[in-house]
Amino acid sequence: MNDNKLIAEFMGLYDEISLDSIAGNIHSWSDAPFFYITEDSKEKVMEGITEYSKYHTSWDWLMPVIEEIDHLQRERIQSIEDALSTRCIGDVYNAVVEFIREYRLTPKEVV
Repeated sequence: MNDNKLIAEFMGLYDEISLDSIAGNIHSWSDAPFFYITEDSKEKVMEGITEYSKYHTSWDWLMPVIEEIDHLQRERIQSIEDALSTRCIGDVYNAVVEFIREYRLTPKEVV
């Protein structure tokens, strides 16, 4: 199961989708020079971002997520640190997904 959408939303990519005020209801997102997408809804752009994203296969994509988690929850990332010690991206990816799922359920004022 690919949880890249969950991670992309956690990283705020949905909020980075812009609306073209000149063209009307055209939404877009860019990871220039590698990827650019335009669609008629933010949800469709997010689907494209999800297909493009490489959190599950690239350390370059996954490590900024870990840094964001570290920034938010320094004391709650032991499972991610344990997974990092295995040096297996699949283990780290799963630990990151589990953290985000738990984080989304935690009231923000407690975090």
